[in-house]
Amino acid sequence: MASTAGNGLPEAATRRLAEGAWSSGLSVADFASCLDMGMQPVGYVQGYAVLQWSWYMTTGGFGMGLGGFGGGWTSSPQRRGQYVEQWQCPHGFVSAEHRMYGANYELTWLEDSWASGWGLATGRMVEEAKALGATGVVGVLDAMRPLVGGAMVEFSASGTAVVVPDIPRPATPFSTYLSGQRLAKLIEAGFAPVSVVATLSAVRMLGYCITHYQLAGSGVGTWYGQGAAGVSGVGPVDQVNRAEAAARRIARERVRSQLGTDLLHGATLERSEREIGEGDLSIQCTLKGNRVRRFKEFDPLPEAVPVVRLT
Repeated sequence: MASTAGNGLPEAATRRLAEGAWSSGLSVADFASCLDMGMQPVGYVQGYAVLQWSWYMTTGGFGMGLGGFGGGWTSSPQRRGQYVEQWQCPHGFVSAEHRMYGANYELTWLEDSWASGWGLATGRMVEEAKALGATGVVGVLDAMRPLVGGAMVEFSASGTAVVVPDIPRPATPFSTYLSGQRLAKLIEAGFAPVSVVATLSAVRMLGYCITHYQLAGSGVGTWYGQGAAGVSGVGPVDQVNRAEAAARRIARERVRSQLGTDLLHGATLERSEREIGEGDLSIQCTLKGNRVRRFKEFDPLPEAVPVVRLT
């Protein structure tokens, strides 16, 4: 058994603490790969942000102030460039319950709120890394989860701060979701990480009569006696398709606006859908990736040197 010092710790642990301890969120393989690239971990860094979210969680994103469908609908306010699309019943007035009007519209307030929470969490993580004198943060993990029964949400971001001795310390440390061999391949290809980027796009769909009946699996049109063609069997639900396409397009455009002249690497797109009511949907897309910048032409890295030798 190894001898222990007066503090009850093994001698090797006491020596390591005296040399300066640090923490890391990397796996053994990723940690070894970072060392091989000349990146020295200096600490595990985190950032958090808590936002009130009761409006969205309780109403499902019904946030634009719709007027009565009998007289059309209005958005208040509508931002320039915001996706808005109206749908009108082909049957004419049938009954007070008949959905004569429908709409797809972008929930800009929800997108901006998500961007604010995510930006605060990642920004605070980077500030912690800067305080440690780090060059960047690798292996970033981020998440969003509800708190206090759904009235609030927490955004979190964490990663391992690293120092690269051979380059000047940047004013703002870089951040990347990558670590280990994936990061090594990126650098080998001549690209350097700049920052993590992410966005949420959200589209609310209020179905009009045809969409409503299609989603319910019902035939549409001819039995109203208004001369509209019947819809049955297999066929496209146009309003839903348009909302889905808009959500993906908006996510791509919002991320593209964060890149400037840089490129996006390792992108992931996650889609979620909530049924707010019969025939009404909330569609969201979360797009994340790594902002990267070319700094050299392709240059193979030297062969890895074993960290531990077994003899």
